[in-house]
Amino acid sequence: MAESLCRVLRDGALEGELAPALTIKDSILSPLGPHIFDHVLCQLSSFILAGKSQSRGLVLVAFSRSPSYYAALLKSRGSDTTDFDKWFWILDCYSDPLGWRHRLKESGAIRSCPDSSSGVTVCRDVRNLDKLLVEILELGKGLVGQGKDQFCIAIDSVTEMLRDVPLSSAAGLLSSVRSHEQVSCTLWTMLADVHSTSTVAAVEYLSSIVASVEGVTQQKGAQLGISDGLPLLQQNASQGRFRVRFKRRNGRVRLMLEDIHVEKSGITFLPVSSEEESMAQTLIPKVQFNLQLSEKEQMDRLKVVLPFEHQEKEKARRIYDGRRSLMDGQNGMTVEAEKPPVSENSGSGEIVYIRDSDDERPDSDEDPDDDLDI
Repeated sequence: MAESLCRVLRDGALEGELAPALTIKDSILSPLGPHIFDHVLCQLSSFILAGKSQSRGLVLVAFSRSPSYYAALLKSRGSDTTDFDKWFWILDCYSDPLGWRHRLKESGAIRSCPDSSSGVTVCRDVRNLDKLLVEILELGKGLVGQGKDQFCIAIDSVTEMLRDVPLSSAAGLLSSVRSHEQVSCTLWTMLADVHSTSTVAAVEYLSSIVASVEGVTQQKGAQLGISDGLPLLQQNASQGRFRVRFKRRNGRVRLMLEDIHVEKSGITFLPVSSEEESMAQTLIPKVQFNLQLSEKEQMDRLKVVLPFEHQEKEKARRIYDGRRSLMDGQNGMTVEAEKPPVSENSGSGEIVYIRDSDDERPDSDEDPDDDLDI
C-alpha cells in the first residue's frame, strides 16, 4: 500500500487537474507520522534521480527539523548528494522562523545565526505566507526552469505552520501550491489531536490522499488494563496501524490497511489479514434492515394488485376513480359498461370521458367566453 501511495505521487497530475496531495496524520499517542514522511520523501527522491517521476526537482519546507537532518537522511538512503542543489532545495523555516536570531546578531547580542547556503534558503518570517509562497515557487522554478518541467513540494509539518498563522491563510497557501501548473505533487504531515475537528477536516479537504496512523493503544483500548498502559504506549513509538484513503478522480474512494514497524534500519510495512482489509475497502454502511427481498417477499410482491391493473380479461374492466365515494361502486371501483365489439379493420376508435367531479356542470368543457360579443 505504501508503494502504491508513492506511485500516485510519482505519476503526478494529469493536464488540467490539481496535483495529488497527501496528508499524513498522526497523534501524540502514535507519533509515527515523521517516519512515514521520511519514507515517502526518500522514495520520491529516488524516483527523481532515476528519471521515473513526473517531477524533476523537490522543494522541502522544513518547519519541524533542521536542513542538516534531511541532508543526512537522503545521504543515508543512498541518494547522490554530489549535485544536491540541482534537484533538491530546502526552505529553512526551522532555524530562525521569526527572525529573532538575525536581529540579535545585528544588535551584537550574538555572534552568529543561520544563513542561506548552497541548497538551503533561510526564511526569517513564517507569518508572511504570501512571501513564503513566492519563495517556495521561485525555488522550484530555479530547479526545473520556467518551462513545462514540474517539481514536487513537501512540507514536514502543517501543525508548526498553524502555530503562527490562522487556518484560512495556511489553507490558502496549501491550495495555491497544489493548483500551481508546475507542481506535480505535494505532501505534508499534521499532528491531528492538537487541532480542532474543523481544522483537521479543512486540511483533509485539500488532500486527495489521507494517511492516518493508529497506535496499539487505539486498537486495544478496550482491553487495556492499568498495568498494561505503559508497555503499550512504548509500543506505539515503534509500531501501529496505517490507514490510507484514496480519493479517485472519478469520485470513488478506496480504503487500505497496513501494519507498520519502525526499526533502526527504517520503516517496514506489513499486510494485514484479508478479513480486515476487506472490511476497510467496503463503504456500505451497516444498517438495521435487509436491502434484498427474500423469495417469499418476492412472491408476495407479485400478488399485489395495482389500482389500474386489469385483473381478469373475461370480466368488465375495473377502473379506480379516487374522486367518487365508496357508495358509487364496490370498494371505490366503477364498472365500465360493456362496449359492443369493434371490428379491427374499422379504423375507428372511441374516447371515454370521466368528469373531474359530480358537481361539474355538463357544459363546463365549453369555452367560458363563448357568449361574449368580442
